[in-house]
Amino acid sequence: MHKTSQQNPTLAAAFILVATTFIAGTTLVAKALGTDALGEPLHPLQVSHGRFVFAFVAISTAAMVLRTRFSRPHWGLHIGRTSFGWAGVSLMFASVAYIPLADATAITFLNPVFAMMLAIPLLGERVGPWRWGAAVTALLGAMILLRPTPDSFQPAALLALAAAMIMGFELIFIKKLASRESPLQVLLINNTIGMLIASAAVIPVWQMPSVGQWVALAAIGVLMACAQACFVNGMARADASFVAPFSYATLIFATLYDFLGFGAVPDAVTILGASIILTGAAVLAWREGRLRKPKSPQ
Repeated sequence: MHKTSQQNPTLAAAFILVATTFIAGTTLVAKALGTDALGEPLHPLQVSHGRFVFAFVAISTAAMVLRTRFSRPHWGLHIGRTSFGWAGVSLMFASVAYIPLADATAITFLNPVFAMMLAIPLLGERVGPWRWGAAVTALLGAMILLRPTPDSFQPAALLALAAAMIMGFELIFIKKLASRESPLQVLLINNTIGMLIASAAVIPVWQMPSVGQWVALAAIGVLMACAQACFVNGMARADASFVAPFSYATLIFATLYDFLGFGAVPDAVTILGASIILTGAAVLAWREGRLRKPKSPQ
């Protein structure tokens, strides 16, 4: 068990908002690496490899500077969490090379919906009509973003959908780890195992990056490390139901970065689908908060 931080909702919201700017930044850089913006496109597995390697360097450096003391880790949970996290990130990076960042980001907001569904068989949780209604609403938004017509269907959007599903599995492991170990220990072990998995997976597709691509790969790792640090600090200072809506700002920054970097303007379908997904996710976060709020004594 680890010491909990003092509750400070204002600071928590600030941490989450800063985290969203970093997370959206990683998708922008991943899109640049996956297209010809910085030279010959890199394989998504190589982009994912760079993310874990440089995030490991940043987080391990922070751990040494802070002289963090670690408790005994639960290796099974860490391996499961990291395996699903690596697969989800790799699929996410693959999708942003082909579809707008706004679409990919909105679809990945389905991960708490999938986590809710998975919690039924894996954690034995009961799901009521409010939570099912929120889940169905969010899934409807995803179907709109998939544009399921012969002329507009986006096969690459299925990569983002798969990423959301796999990240739903990751959330199950994170829930089990949350009360066992300190955030920095979880982040360090996560990125260490992730670096090992990514290093093995990248071997068949490795190509020598250009100088600009090396810088971009380092940027992804550092941005992700900063995002994770801000996120766990935000989650530690307020209820999850309070901070969850602030994480949706990722969609705003992803859309802005995509416009500034690639001139992509969201169309009506993107706005409609993303709005429906965010509505479902917000209702789900609100309901989770109501269910977990302790009752006052009579």
